[in-house]
Amino acid sequence: MKMHVLSGGRLRMKKSIFFPDADRTETIELPVSAFLLRHAQGNVLFDSGCHPSVADRVEERWGGLAKLMMPVSKPGDNVIEGLQGLGMTPGDIDLVIASHFHPDHCGCNEFFRQASVLCHVKELAAARAPESEKQGYVKADWDASAAFDEVNGARDLFGDGRIVVISLPGHTPGTMGALISLDRSGSYLLASDALAMRAFLDNDIVPKNTWDKEQFSRSVAEIRHIEKGGATVICGHDAGQWASLKKGADAYD
Repeated sequence: MKMHVLSGGRLRMKKSIFFPDADRTETIELPVSAFLLRHAQGNVLFDSGCHPSVADRVEERWGGLAKLMMPVSKPGDNVIEGLQGLGMTPGDIDLVIASHFHPDHCGCNEFFRQASVLCHVKELAAARAPESEKQGYVKADWDASAAFDEVNGARDLFGDGRIVVISLPGHTPGTMGALISLDRSGSYLLASDALAMRAFLDNDIVPKNTWDKEQFSRSVAEIRHIEKGGATVICGHDAGQWASLKKGADAYD
């Protein structure tokens, strides 16, 4: 199996959303990550990043949310273009894992009409709840799937321990991560926004954009346990870590 790291765009947000002690005028730029997992039994995409249109028409797509999350991506900096760079199209993807349904993680789901979208039952319920847009859910992004495959706990996708989806709630009700086992590169935890930045783990920081602080802290404790077991944790939006990762055709295997 191979794991390709793909760019899902880039955001600018207030730093105080993540670091409560930061000056309210200070901003931070965040990479948006996605992962192509090329398994012998199928191609799996973990998260799909931002929709291509937000590079130049963000308010049209995201509405008022654009005031909190401002895309600073260049045109072409998205998962669809990343797949094309690997000689692939959305039709080559068999399954999309939605770590959660915030628009920077599921924005390209609409392109994968031949794939089902694996999501947590509580996340789909949260997105479908009345006035869910106030919690950061954009219907045009999360409700773009031809078929949802709901889980309520862990699932070994192919029964061989290569890709195991786990529940890591707190950031949202149904945030999920994925444990990846590779022959040569070792084990990885794709943590998404269960751990957006390494500093949250190292300094016990709970960011403001957290749905449930208690569940978030329990998930961070689980991530710490997984890391102690030997897995490399890949955070959802850590700029320093992002710069160190191999990307595109330079795969982990």
